[in-house]
Amino acid sequence: MYYNFVKRIMDIVMSISLIVLFSPVMLLTAVIIWITSPGPALVERTNKHMKRIGKDGKIFRLYKFRSMPVNSDYLITKDPRFKKLYVEWKRSNFKLHDDPRVSKFGKFIRKYSIDEMPQLFNVLRGEMSIVGPRPYHADEIYEQQKRYRGTEKYVKETQTVKPGITGYWQVTGRSNINFDKRIRMDADYARRKSLLTDLFIILRTPIAMITGVGAV
Repeated sequence: MYYNFVKRIMDIVMSISLIVLFSPVMLLTAVIIWITSPGPALVERTNKHMKRIGKDGKIFRLYKFRSMPVNSDYLITKDPRFKKLYVEWKRSNFKLHDDPRVSKFGKFIRKYSIDEMPQLFNVLRGEMSIVGPRPYHADEIYEQQKRYRGTEKYVKETQTVKPGITGYWQVTGRSNINFDKRIRMDADYARRKSLLTDLFIILRTPIAMITGVGAV
């Protein structure tokens, strides 16, 4: 109970502080996206990949700067031009290292995690935390559990806490870690959660952002 209360206070204080601190970066990012790519600055509400699984299995909309064209979720699953890309996407842990849908500016904001800054508003709304497991989408969880048998129990454990903007595997390897290892790390965090662990991850996050290690 004490942990949850203090963690929520930390989330509110940090999310507000970081929104104020990064507001010029977020505003500039939004303007560049509007200028260089038709559509909204954030990934559109209708994009099914922005419907993420939160605590206790509740679905929420993830806020993220748009690094691809509008309807990118439709393009990869329905457009014949991206049929091979869709197969590769599923085989590569739902992360593509050379995705033709990503714009030049999109690659830049992805490398330095600028695209994830709007998730601070998810934290402020109470849907996410600064630190926690990855906010997976339903298709990813379904496909990964088929590929990595025995991970179902770890998935359930991760849903006992709020997903986070950053987490243990993000600051140690990010996208370079396969799902089976990643979900175990997330489940271990959920099982052993503590303010000291959160502080360690928070302190490591800027290094991961600056270096861009494992980012796609």
